Amino acid sequence: MVSFRTFAVFSALSVVAVTVFAAPVPRALPTPVSASTARTYLKELTIAAESNSPAYDRDLFHTWITIEGTCNTREYVLKRDAISITLNSDCTAASGSWVSPYDNVATTLASDLDIDHIVPLKEAWVSGARSWTSAQREAFANDVTRPQLVAVTDNLNQSKGDKDPAEWM
Repeated sequence: MVSFRTFAVFSALSVVAVTVFAAPVPRALPTPVSASTARTYLKELTIAAESNSPAYDRDLFHTWITIEGTCNTREYVLKRDAISITLNSDCTAASGSWVSPYDNVATTLASDLDIDHIVPLKEAWVSGARSWTSAQREAFANDVTRPQLVAVTDNLNQSKGDKDPAEWM
């Protein structure tokens, strides 16, 4: 059975992805676990074949929950990753500017951005999240405390799809 510590390992993998693709843009991404902590977590993992049984269902990962005030996960990440932003009273972006760290594309339209799960939900599922509780899957899908979620251009994120980091880095 996969422990919640695996969740931290996925976050450690996220650090690698953010480091590889990060543009020199001022933003307040969450601080990852230390390298020594990540190595400890990795040593504790049980190596097992991926499995999609039972079959992956994105609906089993409750996304875009309220994170802070009236801001859901998407709105929180857009606010966190913005170079500048003006929010409406319901926490939606009225205006702003962002630079996608994967392709260094600048935009002023929040609608041009997706919130990427660096370790895709399907990859988490086949790697063991199928054994997690609903609460653990929700926590992973909405994790703003680790560098697992990042605002990126929608076209690039859609072409990345649900590939695991080893396939798209």
